[in-house]
Amino acid sequence: MHCFSFDIETIPDVEFGRRMWNLDGLSDEDVGTAMFFKRQQATGNEFLPLPKQRVVAISVALRSGDTCRIWTLGDKDADEAEIIRRFYDGIERYTPTLGSWNGSGFDLPVLHYRALKHGIQAPRYWETGDNEREFRFNNYLGRFHWRHIDLMDVLAGYQMRGKASLDQIAVMLGFPGKLGMSGDKVWPCWLDGGIDEIRNYCETDVLNTHLVYLRFEYMRGNLDEKALQREFELVRSTIAAADQPHLNEFAAAWPKE
Repeated sequence: MHCFSFDIETIPDVEFGRRMWNLDGLSDEDVGTAMFFKRQQATGNEFLPLPKQRVVAISVALRSGDTCRIWTLGDKDADEAEIIRRFYDGIERYTPTLGSWNGSGFDLPVLHYRALKHGIQAPRYWETGDNEREFRFNNYLGRFHWRHIDLMDVLAGYQMRGKASLDQIAVMLGFPGKLGMSGDKVWPCWLDGGIDEIRNYCETDVLNTHLVYLRFEYMRGNLDEKALQREFELVRSTIAAADQPHLNEFAAAWPKE
């Protein structure tokens, strides 16, 4: 199994906001406020368009061989270009199955725009069969292909009305779900210098995603009951070995059945 579950966290691209609306001289917080206000005026909600999002964290759960690893790409001082480059380098190295929750609707398009901005190459990710025949009918870009599994999209039967939040499905399955943090708190947390908290939150989100992915693999017959329990135990042992407060909290909220 080569599975690369992932999740990203973003903040307003205040550099874009300053250029777009001539907001030089304003603080990052004020520029962000202006961006949210303009979006609210235009649409009735503050959720910024994807090209106006800046990536501050990408967390992954890598399942490869007989090991599992959970971490956030780059250190906390890494710039956006570095962490995005590391994400695509992982695809180049492992050609994994990507697992996400709403990755097709949010995470991957954001990464496309930001990779374009930073001049990051990702030939294997963009391969559709011109150079490697096996990618013709199974690549990362096809909605109904399996190299990237957007669990939210697949489980909803590709229907908007069937979509649910990761938190809801994780809790339904007995996993911890969100533990005190949510996406709408990332920007205030960033302004307060809370990059560590953001990275920790992203890691717990990717853990929820990976656990849902494992249940999905069981549902479609790629894991039997014993294999599923082995995968769960591997995740538990990985968390225990890391011995990080946020991961320990996650483990405590995930009782054994």
